[in-house]
Amino acid sequence: MASYQSLGPIKEHTYKEKHTGGVTLKDVESHMWVKEFGAFLKKSGKLTIPKWHDIVKTATFKELPPKDGDWFYIRSAALLRRVYLRQGVGTGALRKIYGGRINRGSAPSHHKKASASVIRHALRVSKK
Repeated sequence: MASYQSLGPIKEHTYKEKHTGGVTLKDVESHMWVKEFGAFLKKSGKLTIPKWHDIVKTATFKELPPKDGDWFYIRSAALLRRVYLRQGVGTGALRKIYGGRINRGSAPSHHKKASASVIRHALRVSKK
């Protein structure tokens, strides 16, 4: 079992209320961990942001790029969490997970996959 220090910048008080032993990534709320780890990636400076991060859409069904300037750090943290929890998951499966519904007007909605280039780049940069 890993201790809370090995999970990154998560605060100690979150765990002492519920856990007496070791804490794994599955014990932490995913939203909180992704936000905190994204902030840690930004602060550490080890993750390089691509030049196109401010103009790219995260999927074909999106109309605009993300408004949050730190979206790439958060997406990278979420991807790293997914890969950690399910080793061997590929780009295609992650595209399906991060995909969503396309608005086709009066026609029924359909599921569209997320951008593979964003996922590939985040995984490549995170690997270093």
